[in-house]
Amino acid sequence: MSNQLELRHLKYFLAVAEELHFRRAAERLFISQPGLSRQIKQMEEDLGVTLFERHNRKVVLTKAGVYLKAELGRNLQQLEDIINHAKLINEGKKGQLKLGYVGSAMQELIPKLLLKYKTRKPNVVFNLKEIDNQKQIEGLLNFKIDVGFVRLEHVPSIIETQVVLSDTFCLVLPEHHNIDASNFKSLSQLKDSSFILFDPEYSASYYDKVLQIFKDHAFTPIVSHLTIHASSIYKLVENNFGISLVPKSLTTNSVRGVKFIELDKIPQRTELFMVWHKENRNPILMSFLDIIKKQNP
Repeated sequence: MSNQLELRHLKYFLAVAEELHFRRAAERLFISQPGLSRQIKQMEEDLGVTLFERHNRKVVLTKAGVYLKAELGRNLQQLEDIINHAKLINEGKKGQLKLGYVGSAMQELIPKLLLKYKTRKPNVVFNLKEIDNQKQIEGLLNFKIDVGFVRLEHVPSIIETQVVLSDTFCLVLPEHHNIDASNFKSLSQLKDSSFILFDPEYSASYYDKVLQIFKDHAFTPIVSHLTIHASSIYKLVENNFGISLVPKSLTTNSVRGVKFIELDKIPQRTELFMVWHKENRNPILMSFLDIIKKQNP
């Protein structure tokens, strides 16, 4: 590799590889388009490799470019994490842990885990982001997050999983619905109701499990709305657009206009998994996993 090739060239390449458009990549990098084109051309000459096929209105990665994009995307993210980790150490911190989670994990589980961890490792910075299930997996694969909390039963083999919560389901009804805990007998009482469910894109395995609940009660639900947000479900139920089923960990007394009935007699449970990349080298992740595994053997 030429001594003239610098880290910025690699970042320029990634921007073009992701945008597949020199003008958009240049705008993203806050440099001129001709300047970016020259830098990429120089990088290809230094490496002795053609990274892009250039057409009149189209830019396409070569096979070498596809490989370099995948490897650089992963390794540059790790390099950035290492540098950030060093900066935190310089500031008296022990490092940073980047967590992704679905909303139900934040109700009770994550605050408890973080408080427990902070009592043992007080000088750690937590970066928390609510992200849907699939984007968490993508974030783990790209090392953009260190650990996730998802409702997915099938993940790539490079991702490790551990069950941290097994949850019952709860029926969600408008506050003034004529059915309540005192007269509720079976979900089949509500077979003619419209249901508001989490979209299959939230988690296909979760959606299948919910459909199995209905199947066990011998009816197919009338699905009026699909969403990926619990807050949308509660607002729709409150305004009589339908009723719903959600994990118990998503229920809270602060939600107005709805009521919950726990379905603790049915066999189905929804599991919350902690997930992480097998090759993640963040030392904070290792200590975090050690504490959590001891709590959830």
